[in-house]
Amino acid sequence: MKRATMGIVVGGGPAPGINGVIGAAAIEAINNGLTVIGFYDGFRHLAGEDFDCTRHAAELTIKDVGRIHFDGGSILRTARASLLDQSKLETSTVAHPDQEKVDRVCKRLSSCGVTHLLSIGGDDTALSARFVAEGSAGAIRVVHVPKTIDNDLPLPGDVSTFGFFTARHIGSTIVGNLMEDSRTTQRWYVVVTMGRNAGHLALGIGKSAGATLTIIPEEFPESTTIKTLADIIEGAMFKRRAMGKRDGVAVLAEGVAYKLGDRAELSALLGKDVPVDAAGHPRLSEVPLAQLLKAELVRRSVERGEKLTFVSYTLGYEMRCAPPTSHDMAYTRDLGHGGVRLLLDSSRELPPGVMVTLQAGNLVPVPFEDMVDPETNRTRIRTVNLNNYSYAVARAYMIRLERADFESPTDLAAIAAEANMTPHQFREYYEHVVRDLRPEQPEHRSWEDEVHVAGTDA
Repeated sequence: MKRATMGIVVGGGPAPGINGVIGAAAIEAINNGLTVIGFYDGFRHLAGEDFDCTRHAAELTIKDVGRIHFDGGSILRTARASLLDQSKLETSTVAHPDQEKVDRVCKRLSSCGVTHLLSIGGDDTALSARFVAEGSAGAIRVVHVPKTIDNDLPLPGDVSTFGFFTARHIGSTIVGNLMEDSRTTQRWYVVVTMGRNAGHLALGIGKSAGATLTIIPEEFPESTTIKTLADIIEGAMFKRRAMGKRDGVAVLAEGVAYKLGDRAELSALLGKDVPVDAAGHPRLSEVPLAQLLKAELVRRSVERGEKLTFVSYTLGYEMRCAPPTSHDMAYTRDLGHGGVRLLLDSSRELPPGVMVTLQAGNLVPVPFEDMVDPETNRTRIRTVNLNNYSYAVARAYMIRLERADFESPTDLAAIAAEANMTPHQFREYYEHVVRDLRPEQPEHRSWEDEVHVAGTDA
């Protein structure tokens, strides 16, 4: 009798812990009598014109994967190849599968003997995995493992995606070093970190390191401007001066750039065409958010006759292929093992495609259909809840303008003096940064209370 075969595909950007999932899944599958085939470069070759199972895939043995969980990167590499219909991305907000590609992938997986598929990736890879599960009509069982340092997949509660913890750890260390440089040299850093659709990583880094402030896309209901972002940072700078500090670090999620407009508006802002990736998203790597903000802040300081130093820093690629922390090593072992258990589970009637999750220490499958955004047919995105306690704590330790600063004549006068403005002028220019916040954001204390809570190094 022919042995069942499990294929492994890694899509999207790298994240610490990929090899841990591959290793754990391969070992568990082999121990249960399956042949394991790893496919290189995500769906790129499977959906391409020249696929060759001998060149674009390899059988994995326990010897091959026994110790790879210590390593960053991916032994199968990864790619952002998508099974979306590219021709409809420009004209429709609804995601459609490229049926020709989907059929091609299903046929090629079957030609390699694959009966079970483990996909590892973020929201776009989950979408392609769903298309395969649907396109194979149940002939290929699919389990998706949630991978993204952005932590934005729709996992229940506060369950995190793997890779997030390691990326947060590395990012916090780097931002902590920048904070010390900022203090030593009396300059301001504008740090932009990854987070295409949600601010989990930026907020996690800023909160862990104790950065001066963190700005995330969830703060803006519809849109924002470079002026508003600069006003927020500049307001924090003047408030910090009133505390006797002339240094600071502002952390922003790269997804804030999407709040500057759609692809056409971003292209107009930059004076060049902003390309899209395989999933139809404008490439944020082409939008130099940190440099744009630095230029605006420098321009303003020159107009005030001040000689201030601002440094732009983009934090991203150095986090993605780092060796995973012990947390992510253990977590990915759970996910890899759990993914295989769900693929082989015959004790309950599971749909042909599910995502593996660990909830309260238990293995819980989430059907693909429960992950769909009905308006776009894409995978739902989990954003930061601005009304929960964790966000309130993050805000409590930031130094930035709050409503209370404008309600206290003493505080307002002190902060306005640092901007060389009257309290009335300062209110006219900067009060919008607190007036236009999402209504569900919690109220915060005056800057004097913030100093008492956050200490002198906030």
